[in-house]
This record gives sequence, structure tokens and C-alpha cells, in this order.
Amino acid sequence: MSQIKPEQRPLTQRLLWFVALWLGGVGTVTLISFLLRLWIAPK
Repeated sequence: MSQIKPEQRPLTQRLLWFVALWLGGVGTVTLISFLLRLWIAPK
């Protein structure tokens, strides 16, 4: 029985996905912390 491997995506595409997901995570944490800061300590 031969197993068919899924096609390997090019390295650049995988790196772009990694960067996009990382930036999305960092942006989400930044936004939540900013909103919490405004909510907890309003001027």
C-alpha cells in the first residue's frame, strides 16, 4: 500500500501564513489590553 503525502506548500507561503497568524495574535492581544486599560483606568 502506498501512502499519498499531501502536497508540501512552498516555504515562502508557509512563512507568510506564520507571520500573518503571529501578527493577528499580537494585534488581538494588543487591542484587548488597550481596551482593558481604558475600561479599568479611565482618565
